[in-house]
Amino acid sequence: MDYKDIAQAILSNIGGKENINEVTHCMTRLRFKVKNASKVNKDKLSKVEGVITVVESMGQIQVVIGNKVKKVYEEVIKLVPENAGTGNVEDDEKEGIMNSILSAVAGIFTPIIPAIAGSGMIKGILSVLAMYYLNKHGVNIKETQTYIIFNAMADAIFYFMPIMLGYTAAKVFKANKIISMVLGATLCYPAFIALMTGEEAVRFLGLSVTKATYTSSVIPIIIAIWALSYLEKVLEKYIPEVVKIIMVPTLALVIMLPATLFLFGPIGIYIGDAINFTYKYLYQLSPALCGALVGGLWCVFVIFGAHRALLPIGINDVAQTGRQNLLAFAGAANFSQAGAALGVFFKTKNNGLKTISMSATITALFGITEPAIYGANLRLKKPMFCAVICGAIGGAIMGIGGAYGNAFANQGILTIPVYAEAGTMGFLSYLAGCAIAFVGSAVLTYIVGFEDIEDASNEETSTVKLSSDNVSLDITSPVEGNYVSLAEVKDDVFASKVMGDGIAVLPKKGVITAPADCEVVSLFPTLHAVGLKLNNGAEMLIHVGINTVELNGKYFEKHVNQGDLVKKGEKLISFDIEKIKKAGYDVTTPVIVNNTFDFANVVPCEVSYVSTNDTIISLVNN
Repeated sequence: MDYKDIAQAILSNIGGKENINEVTHCMTRLRFKVKNASKVNKDKLSKVEGVITVVESMGQIQVVIGNKVKKVYEEVIKLVPENAGTGNVEDDEKEGIMNSILSAVAGIFTPIIPAIAGSGMIKGILSVLAMYYLNKHGVNIKETQTYIIFNAMADAIFYFMPIMLGYTAAKVFKANKIISMVLGATLCYPAFIALMTGEEAVRFLGLSVTKATYTSSVIPIIIAIWALSYLEKVLEKYIPEVVKIIMVPTLALVIMLPATLFLFGPIGIYIGDAINFTYKYLYQLSPALCGALVGGLWCVFVIFGAHRALLPIGINDVAQTGRQNLLAFAGAANFSQAGAALGVFFKTKNNGLKTISMSATITALFGITEPAIYGANLRLKKPMFCAVICGAIGGAIMGIGGAYGNAFANQGILTIPVYAEAGTMGFLSYLAGCAIAFVGSAVLTYIVGFEDIEDASNEETSTVKLSSDNVSLDITSPVEGNYVSLAEVKDDVFASKVMGDGIAVLPKKGVITAPADCEVVSLFPTLHAVGLKLNNGAEMLIHVGINTVELNGKYFEKHVNQGDLVKKGEKLISFDIEKIKKAGYDVTTPVIVNNTFDFANVVPCEVSYVSTNDTIISLVNN
């Protein structure tokens, strides 16, 4: 592997060295900020020797290389001119604004989506039970106290949405979280709601107030907290230190409440109404077209992270009307990705790709599509096109049938009950759309085919079974904590297993130890990851947390150096779990065998909890 040639090939396909504003690297990938993304040839870039995949996310072109990334980076940096940071400032700012908006939307809504999804599941189950008892027994369980209590739990997150979003928006905009929640709670206060929904005109400080219902609203509180973050900076700057702890929150609330009532609240309501009007206009113009666009393009949006900008539409619809069809159409996209991955499984002759595609099929059926997108479909190109086509057909069928859900929930087989309340026609169209998207994309992928990846292993080694004669090494866990499947890791590259097979651990103790006798082949300066070469030839990556490279070594401490030979159980890195979490980072730690295909099989050992004495991976000889 000639790292200089690899570096030149990467720069050529990134648009040339003059297209680079900034290049950095973490433990697994080169991270480019480019001046003009249209000049990047991602197709050729992904085929460069040593490149595993290419990911475009949050304004970066991320070239995933693996544990050789440092050597490639050293060659890249030699070829990049010192003035690479100059360029079209206007273009950079535009790109930065868009990425900042997408990042803010993701930061605000992502933390509450699990709670919304859970509430949606409960809502869906309650709907199915209510219909069953009404149709079979003539009993309306919606009037029972048990139903009312469960329904209150399912509706609570939407009713108190301003409080929830007040907290998450405060985290994103760096405002005081409690003050933000108080501002949101004011909008949900019963007496305030009574004023806003009453027949009489509302006046505040002698001025007329625009009457609006803020419970279940989304945009007004986000705009208010954004403004609050700037107000707090001004107050912090000018108020004397001795009274700051009292006067900053007092003045913040006293100023922000009138500002929200007179300005930010009405603006937010109008913006929300405009967004909903635009989406509903498209839907009313042609439900089939609307369904086809979302069903076909949703997972394309996922690739660019742009789907996050659409999430508020679905959340706002449920909060305001109790129903949404955006995610029904997105369900067709998810099932189409699962089907395309299944088609890859049946078509490919590559045993490693078979494993990846089958795992990706299962996870996509449960609503997690990134492994299918990055691990199989996008990687092979044609399956992605098949998924887009069949997802569009499935979405169009849902649109024609009037499918909708009574809650905001991730799209998969577990959330089917959410769409049962749409009536017989609506529900059947949802089921038909999902089925056609899944089966159609699987069959179409198989028929159309793709350029298969050559299998490095032969037929005999691919069928080797695990036994005491051919197990090369049982690898113990380098960290103590809860077992996590790679598919559940919130990083597309690790989840899709393109870096290699393995497991992840949610640490309970902040210590990384050597899983076997090995050499420390790489230790990143930020200490968040370490590469090891075990005595049997296995190459391993232990990556502490997700995106923890951004901490620049803060909260980490090293106990070895690159090039050290260490024994099993020796301490490699220690880290402060709680401080990393408080800084906003996920501490889930992937443990990867980078050279997976050098072995006949890499067998992750699934257990609920692992100690540093427990076997987590078994390697099988070729």
